[in-house]
Amino acid sequence: MIPLSILDLSPVPEGSDAGAALRNSIDLARHAEALGYRRYWMAEHHNMPGIASAATSVALAHVAVATRTMRIGAGGIMLPNHAPLLIAEQFGTLAALHPGRIDLGLGRAPGSDQIAARAMRRNLASDPNQFPRDVVELMAYFDPPQAGQSLRAVPGAGEQVEVWILGSSTFGAQLAAVLGLPYAFASHFAPEQMEEAIAIYRTQFRPSDRLAAPHVMLGVNVFAADTDPEARRLFTSLQQAFLNLRRGRPGQLPPPVERLEVDRYGQAMLDSALACSVVGGPDTVRERLAGFAEATGADSLMVTAQIFDHEARKRSFQILAEVAGVVP
Repeated sequence: MIPLSILDLSPVPEGSDAGAALRNSIDLARHAEALGYRRYWMAEHHNMPGIASAATSVALAHVAVATRTMRIGAGGIMLPNHAPLLIAEQFGTLAALHPGRIDLGLGRAPGSDQIAARAMRRNLASDPNQFPRDVVELMAYFDPPQAGQSLRAVPGAGEQVEVWILGSSTFGAQLAAVLGLPYAFASHFAPEQMEEAIAIYRTQFRPSDRLAAPHVMLGVNVFAADTDPEARRLFTSLQQAFLNLRRGRPGQLPPPVERLEVDRYGQAMLDSALACSVVGGPDTVRERLAGFAEATGADSLMVTAQIFDHEARKRSFQILAEVAGVVP
């Protein structure tokens, strides 16, 4: 039984709005906690009409209040968009309010297009080495305050915030290994360098006071339904959304279709980007998820499901919990 967690992008279905999407996230978080999922993460994306979790720490505050025991966190915060002190204060506040439950996953991508990135940062001139320095600076704000220290994160200093490095390339793997931090790979949408990144992280890992041994968590799309055909139908929402995004037309999450019509170039794109997807009824999900975990050697899995209908999404996570042996 491999530990399972949930990554929620707070999807906005066509015809709905961000408020409804965020309320659905709270409902899903309560559902996930009752089912026994380990963690519940939300991700920072900007200028995406189909994703409502842009103000990630604010959304997480509501999820944390609605739950009691499950770990809550960011998967992730795109640190180049923020001053490390401000993120330390935000997640230090969450940790002060919900002790022992807060995770902070950090990525170096903008989580947006270039227009949104410029609006957030005001300029795009950046040192490629700045992200590692920003991570180290941010973690230092969580250390207990020292006598004479002139700058502190309040709240933040001395809080127990579990820091993760996120990535979709070997860069994050190397950084996580050097800093002795747990590593989450975005295989659910960018699996090309997954095996290489895992190998680098495990071989180069240096134990730290935060983590004694390497820990790899892999992202995987899981679309579970009562039958294989129904699960494949639900999966078409993500496929359509991904094609729209790659073609420069991001929008709200489309409803599923009985048969997805796509040219061979689009199909090749989907086959590559969404290779780490488990789609099917209970028996299919059980077999394929076990195969994925065994083939990759993952220590835990972060499951995501962009499903149009909220009740079908809840049902998908329920089926997954049942077949994977998740215990509340």
